[in-house]
Amino acid sequence: MGLILYTGQGCSLCDQAETLLEEVDKSAASMLKKVDVRANSDLYHLYGARIPVLYREDIHSELPWPFDFFQLGEFLR
Repeated sequence: MGLILYTGQGCSLCDQAETLLEEVDKSAASMLKKVDVRANSDLYHLYGARIPVLYREDIHSELPWPFDFFQLGEFLR
C-alpha cells in the first residue's frame, strides 16, 4: 500500500495527521511519502485549501482532514 500525505510547509495540522498515522500504523507511517502541494500548481489547486490529505495509491482513495483514530484505521484496512 502506497501512502501519500499531501502537506505544506509549516502545516501544524499535517504534523498532527502524521503523528496520528504513526499511532495507528507504524509500518504504514514508515512508508509514507510526503508531498508539498506548494511545489506543484496542479496539486496546489487540488489540495491547497484541504491539506492535510492522505491518499492511498492502491485504491485511489483520499482521506481529508479532519480524521480521527477510527476513521484512519478504517481507511488503512
